[in-house]
Amino acid sequence: MPELPEVEVVRRGLADHVVGRTLKGVEVLHHRSVRRHAAGMADFRDRLEGVRVLDACRRGKYLWFPLDSGEALLAHLGMSGQLLVCAPEIAPQKHLRVSAGLVPEGATAPATQLRFVDQRTFGHMLVDEVGPGVGGRPVPLVASHIAADPLEPAFDDAEFARALTNRRSGVKRALLDQSLVSGVGNIYADEALWRTGLHGEQPAGTLTRADVKRLLVAVRDVLEAALDEGGTSFDGLYVNVNGESGYFSRALRVYGREGQRCGHCGTPIVREVFMNRSSFRCPRCQSMRGGED
Repeated sequence: MPELPEVEVVRRGLADHVVGRTLKGVEVLHHRSVRRHAAGMADFRDRLEGVRVLDACRRGKYLWFPLDSGEALLAHLGMSGQLLVCAPEIAPQKHLRVSAGLVPEGATAPATQLRFVDQRTFGHMLVDEVGPGVGGRPVPLVASHIAADPLEPAFDDAEFARALTNRRSGVKRALLDQSLVSGVGNIYADEALWRTGLHGEQPAGTLTRADVKRLLVAVRDVLEAALDEGGTSFDGLYVNVNGESGYFSRALRVYGREGQRCGHCGTPIVREVFMNRSSFRCPRCQSMRGGED
């Protein structure tokens, strides 16, 4: 699933192409892609037709576009969602689910199209009201419970440290809890934990202030490094708005590197089952504290 860097790369690309444009000719080609818009497909189209996009925003893994109607168009990419900007004459992609023409200011016809392509249809789009979210930032109501992410000004390091060390779960499970910290998924959690030397199952309540400080530094460093490389692509399912892949997969130190040597100590990286997915760590650098690994 795309995590913060991938979604931010998409947001930045969309900001250049959709802000200031008016939506025209909105089409929904698969009902599952708007399944969370409770009023249905026709209402989704009606609320978007003729409205102007004011901005392109993100919190964690959520993208949204404030509209001049006072509402927002929200998108979650799910496992395979892509938001592409294409010329209208380009043939529809095989898994095209939603499209909308983008009319520049002063024009009457779309110059480009915003297209939501989603092979597995786990992603979704909806139109929602906007209200205050965590930290007071205006967000779509459906995402109002999502915590601030580590790269935004609303993120409170001290509050995060208090909340994290009050958890009984392992530290990796806590990092994946979007109500505690948003935008960190499986890949970047593994990378940050390796940089910090923490076992993912280490109880969060056993971490010291110094541990949490180092963990936050590692999380931010790995997210920003991934942003610089355009995110992480393992296949063609994650691409930016121009259809290009990211290259951070070449810089991963533990994720997906089972059997390869740890860059710190040379011990082979191991893969373990975690919450129905794969988790990777160095068994020497990331051993459990206070007991056998």
